[in-house]
Amino acid sequence: MADALTELSELIAHGLPAPEGGARPLLHALFGGRYHQRFSSQAATRDPLTLSVDVPFAGLIHPDNPVSGAYGGASLVWFPSEDGGSILTFVVGTAGLSPDEGLLSRPGHRRRVRALRHHLAQEGVWAWAKPDPTALGITVPGFVNRRLPDFKKALKRYAGEIYAIAEVPKSDPKAARRVTQAFFDLYAFERGWIALREFESEYRELIDALRADLFTRTQECEVNRLLQERRFVILQGPPGTGKTRMAEQIKRDFFDDHGTTVQFHPAVTYEDFIIGLSPGTSDKSLHFNVRPGWLVEAALSAQEKPFLLVIDEINRADLGKVLGEAIYLFEVGEEASRVVQLPYAVNGSTSFTLPPNLHILGTMNTADRSIAPIDLAIRRRFSFVNLPPDPEVIKANSCETGVTAFAVLQDVFTEHAPDEALDLLPGQSFFLAKTQHELQRRFQFELLPLLDEYLRGGLVASFGSELQGIRDQIEGFVHHGVWFE
Repeated sequence: MADALTELSELIAHGLPAPEGGARPLLHALFGGRYHQRFSSQAATRDPLTLSVDVPFAGLIHPDNPVSGAYGGASLVWFPSEDGGSILTFVVGTAGLSPDEGLLSRPGHRRRVRALRHHLAQEGVWAWAKPDPTALGITVPGFVNRRLPDFKKALKRYAGEIYAIAEVPKSDPKAARRVTQAFFDLYAFERGWIALREFESEYRELIDALRADLFTRTQECEVNRLLQERRFVILQGPPGTGKTRMAEQIKRDFFDDHGTTVQFHPAVTYEDFIIGLSPGTSDKSLHFNVRPGWLVEAALSAQEKPFLLVIDEINRADLGKVLGEAIYLFEVGEEASRVVQLPYAVNGSTSFTLPPNLHILGTMNTADRSIAPIDLAIRRRFSFVNLPPDPEVIKANSCETGVTAFAVLQDVFTEHAPDEALDLLPGQSFFLAKTQHELQRRFQFELLPLLDEYLRGGLVASFGSELQGIRDQIEGFVHHGVWFE
């Protein structure tokens, strides 16, 4: 016997005409058939699935709305086609954001809807999502209308209210169910509905997939491939995500350790990185010797085989002053034809160019707001790879409390942090510990001071109360050794 969600997906994929009784019985059957019955009072239904209306639709809406007419808030609606098939959508009611202003404006909802689009694309399903669900003045774009000609009336009528769309395949029941499950389980998660035990694994698998999409990590082999293609790459991310460790591993595994690591800081100069003079004495007289900088030395070492120059904390120095005229050389595909004249000769020549075997990999801490951002002229010459925290490393190298604490902190940042603060989420190194005692020490002397700095510095002002609550929970574990939920 088919479960409630499967029966509903078959109805959605069927399109029009709707069977006798419409969608309402199947929507009601979800409560007790997929989600706990007690949540049935938290949803109302609409189902004018008839050709007598201009735009047939059906779905779930907030229960505070009237039983008919215009409604407001977030809804899950599908629009059927007379030729079979439907589009599943998330829609803001034409009466406005109320009573779901909080849900619709929450960063976490926007991020999960965007992650849903990525998830469905990996399943081979076409989908679209608006960057901001609350931006009612932004309408469904033209390419979406051209993609979905069978639904032009619905897309025109609700052009500003629709903020996510996915096609429901009419000839593939399994794919139709996957799309239906994705939309309904995400809507249930946002409403706080809990799945029945027999569907809990499927429900959690979707939510975990959406969470993982928000913090997708690039592996070492992919960074190396980018280095071969683009030559100049920067790993960026919050503290503790293993940026330096990954850079060193790439140097060791893919360049046979043929490379060197330098670290930038505010005192690094052009003379350190490109070329300068150093004092020396001979016959009791003072003179100056030409001293090649780190970049020139790396270029000399890259003449015979690939060489990797790792620049740790690349954004802590004044890059414009450090690079000087050498910035002209950082142009992928044109390096061989680009030459600059150095102020002093190296090996008898002042001409300098970057050899094709030289690769540069920088690391950058995105959480340090005291550092000026990299200017656009320099930024466009590098490729950037985001390195978010890796929960899998924590699962493999920490105790249960470490995994739990990171998950709670990750959910707070995902749910409440604006985009510019999302990269403040502490990395996995703060949670790695073999024992509870070791984890307590790490939290006390590493994680808590970092969170306190965030709170004192106003870096998390928009969700400070939520983060303060988690910070206090972590402190309780430090002092009592027990994680209180």
